[in-house]
Amino acid sequence: MKSTKLFCLVLTFCLTGAMAQKKTADVIKKLDSQKEAYSAIAQEIWELAEMGYQEKASAALLQQTLSEAGFSITTGVAGIPTAFTAEFGSGAPIIGIMGEYDALPGLSQEAVAEKKSAGKAAGHACGHHLFGTASTAAAIAVKEWMEANKTKGTIRFYGTPAEEGGSGKVYMVREGLFDDVDIALHWHPSSQNAASAGAALANKSAKFRFYGISAHAAGSPEKGRSALDGVEAMNAMVNMMREHIPQEARIHYVITSGGKAPNVVPDFAEVYYYARHNSRDVVIDIFDRMVKAAEGAALGTGTTMDYEMIGGTHELLPNLTLQKLVHDKLSEIGGITYTPEELAFADKIAVSLGQEKADVETAKTIQPYKIEARAYGSTDVGDVSFTVPTVGMGAATWVPGTPAHSWQAVAAGGTTIGKKGMMVAAKTLTLTAIELFQNKDLVQKAKTEFIERRGADFKYIPLLGDRAPALDYRE
Repeated sequence: MKSTKLFCLVLTFCLTGAMAQKKTADVIKKLDSQKEAYSAIAQEIWELAEMGYQEKASAALLQQTLSEAGFSITTGVAGIPTAFTAEFGSGAPIIGIMGEYDALPGLSQEAVAEKKSAGKAAGHACGHHLFGTASTAAAIAVKEWMEANKTKGTIRFYGTPAEEGGSGKVYMVREGLFDDVDIALHWHPSSQNAASAGAALANKSAKFRFYGISAHAAGSPEKGRSALDGVEAMNAMVNMMREHIPQEARIHYVITSGGKAPNVVPDFAEVYYYARHNSRDVVIDIFDRMVKAAEGAALGTGTTMDYEMIGGTHELLPNLTLQKLVHDKLSEIGGITYTPEELAFADKIAVSLGQEKADVETAKTIQPYKIEARAYGSTDVGDVSFTVPTVGMGAATWVPGTPAHSWQAVAAGGTTIGKKGMMVAAKTLTLTAIELFQNKDLVQKAKTEFIERRGADFKYIPLLGDRAPALDYRE
């Protein structure tokens, strides 16, 4: 009698598991059937190429897509016109999926394998058109799975603008928009498929503005005070400072205004600075020293100076419980295979990068899971990761070996190569979210690790202070 009951229990468990697998397979199958529709959305955002806080049409397109799928939309959150949330369901757990959609200035490029400007002000050199679209696709797929399985909980999409230097997510975190979330998911375009426990650098950025006195540079130079001299003096001092900061730190700048004519002493000049390190405390110290250099430069050149904080982000806080889950789901989905046409395109891109031919095997495979300690870039996802357990991944949307922020990245993102990688991300995020809805113990384990890593007494302080969103930083 006992053996019969045990057999029935095992049979029920197996049948239930098989049904769950079938329903999950159906979700992936439907995503495959929607590839062309989502590719069209991504392509439209790629062509719009709207920069940070200017993504009105891009955000509206994603909002429309989510609204038509049955999500309730809240626009203009955190005082940002192009930031929004889209939500379905109610109660716990609340799973958030982030989506970006801003482009980078000065990287206009056609979807061809040679450098050729598309005649636009910007280009999607970081693949955020794919990022926002894949996350949207995942949110909708999870919503449909929840309906089919009568699953309780909330799936929430975050439309997060101006990741490229504008720190859009920081304002959303500061506003408390992530406070009730159990787990937050994200991804990023890449040249490989990977879901290892990576890192990102903390970052502070500002525009330093110098004010002088204009005069005829030859006829009456003694009456002038060059604002450009102030910028150059600051740059000289900061460059000398590089020798005396941690070697892992990064400082970079661009002069955004330096005068209009050589024979006119410029009365205004501006330089835009970034400081980065894997510890926000080090970044704060470096930035404060940069301010002192700017003050000294103004004093020494007879000019005045002020500065505007533009962005500030925390480093990324890893969560190994979640990271292993995402790696497993990415491994389940697998990489992409190029068609002959895609391979011909990829080989030309590879040659432009100094390679003999494209490493197509990298696009096909999933990188081994490992805990990576090094980081070189920054992301405002870092602030989210100090607010809620957060996890991400990368998908091969670019030809292997392609660096981000390059014309080659823009070009691949406008082709079917980019769209294939986008769908890998959409499927992986979908399977991850479904697993989290089904496995409350896993959610709790991730939360426990989160508190242990962050510290129970942690108090969030945004690096950009209490300033309003820098909505005009790209103008």
